[in-house]
Amino acid sequence: MRLMTEAPVEEPSELDGREGVTVEAISRTFSSRKREVKALEGMSLRAAANEVVAVVGPSGCGKTTLLELICGLEQPDGGRISSAPAAIMPQNDLLLPWLSAIDNAGLALRARGISRADARRQAGPWLERFGLHGFEQARPDALSGGMRQRVSFLRTLLSGKPVLALDEPFAALDAITRMQMQGWLAQVLMSEPRTVVLVTHDVEEAMILADRVVVMSQRPGRALAEIEIDLPRPRSRTDQAVVALRERALGELEVAT
Repeated sequence: MRLMTEAPVEEPSELDGREGVTVEAISRTFSSRKREVKALEGMSLRAAANEVVAVVGPSGCGKTTLLELICGLEQPDGGRISSAPAAIMPQNDLLLPWLSAIDNAGLALRARGISRADARRQAGPWLERFGLHGFEQARPDALSGGMRQRVSFLRTLLSGKPVLALDEPFAALDAITRMQMQGWLAQVLMSEPRTVVLVTHDVEEAMILADRVVVMSQRPGRALAEIEIDLPRPRSRTDQAVVALRERALGELEVAT
């Protein structure tokens, strides 16, 4: 990796997600010597600028494959994808155990050619905003699960990409921490809007965070239903409108399975 000492520093807030994501009738099949697996077939999805779209569906229906296609990590066999530059946050935080929190967060900046010192200077204020003041030099094994996920999300945000692909970002957390992190992420996205495609198994999480929920079928995955969530933020999981939409989504998932 070539590092430059005088690379321009770009704050994430300068990107406003003007472009979104359009997925049109894509298909993707994985082949091996033993078998062929059709992950997606005729899958379509759209995410407008600064819209949060949650994708729910049965296990193995191609949700992660969809994110990888949006980010250009895989190529579809058919159909079309149009997306602004996208960064993916995987389910596991993938923090490097030998690096501090500030250096893990700054990895995305260093990949853009920014020096270590400049990456630290840029990441520092964001760690404080994300509730990690005092933990800048802590290594991952000294951080709680929620703290690790905050560092992982910050690394994704600092990539400078207007589209964020979040793959079950809170799945490994306990229930209480997960609820706290959902509220935290909702607040972050209100202050730092992005176009977000969020894969989750948690329908309630989708209701709290998303503007729209796409329900996928069994493999090969395709979109079965879309649910608009035209509710003000922040949202309470006990709000009757949220509960009604959650029940509707669960009903669609029953059809999907």
